[in-house]
This record gives sequence, C-alpha cells and structure tokens, in this order.
Amino acid sequence: MGQTAGVDISARVDYAVRGMLILAEADADESGPLSIDALASQQELPRKFLEAIFADLRRADLVVSRRGSRGGYVLGRASREISIGDIFRAVDGPLAEVRGLRPHQTEYQGVATHLPSLWVAVRASLREVLDDTSLEDLRTGRLPKRVRQLLAAPDAWRNR
Repeated sequence: MGQTAGVDISARVDYAVRGMLILAEADADESGPLSIDALASQQELPRKFLEAIFADLRRADLVVSRRGSRGGYVLGRASREISIGDIFRAVDGPLAEVRGLRPHQTEYQGVATHLPSLWVAVRASLREVLDDTSLEDLRTGRLPKRVRQLLAAPDAWRNR
C-alpha cells in the first residue's frame, strides 16, 4: 500500500495562524495585549511551542510584545494587512521548496526539462490563496472570491 504525500501544513503554521486569529479578535474587541498563557489556553496550544512561534512572528514584525503587568502580544499591523502567507513564511520559511531549492531554481534534463514550470505554478497557486487571504478575511469568514470558488469546487472537500 503506497503513501500519498501532499502539501504539509506544519503544526507551527497551524498554531501560528490560530494564535494570530486570537490576537486579531482581541484587536477587533480592543481588549489589549494577550499573554502567551492566554493565547495558549484559548486554543489549547502548547505554551512553550507557542513561545518559540511568537518569537518568530515578532522577528517578522507581525506581532509586538508589550512589557508590564498588562503586557503581552498585539498585532504588528492591522489584521487586514497581514496575509496568511506572511504568517506561513515567518514560522516555516518559503511556501514551496523542491529538495531545498526554490521552484524557479530547479533544473532538470531530458524528459523532465519542463518540470520547474510546474513547480513554479504550484508555488503561484499557494501564493494566490495564502497571500490574497488576510488575517481579517479569515477571522471574519469573508474569504476572497477566488478562495470561495476553490472551496465550491465539486471535489474540494473530498480526500484523494
């Protein structure tokens, strides 16, 4: 029995997006900074892992940490200005790699000569979804038209 491989959305990306959604909600509610403990408890995320993830998000200027008794994390900019792709790259690096290379850096001989074009198209399709969907779009459920179209495809929710 063969195994199928696909695009791997890591726990780091999943936890980062979930944490950022909590911050976006706090921003919308004007409830101020949230501690790592508060973020972790709201989505039942591992605290230590979340600390490391938020360090990456801070380095990417997607969050800002505030010190003091009412300290914690806030978004680095408006949620409508942060794409899911920004979050993905901040915690996991490039959206697509082929054996450690960017898709456009791959090169093949013979019958596989045109394979880099396919890898670049795969990366472009990931960008189309992840870079065109803002944190605010995801928080409110008002996804971009192209994402809604993809979700409406007859086999979108079918495993294969």
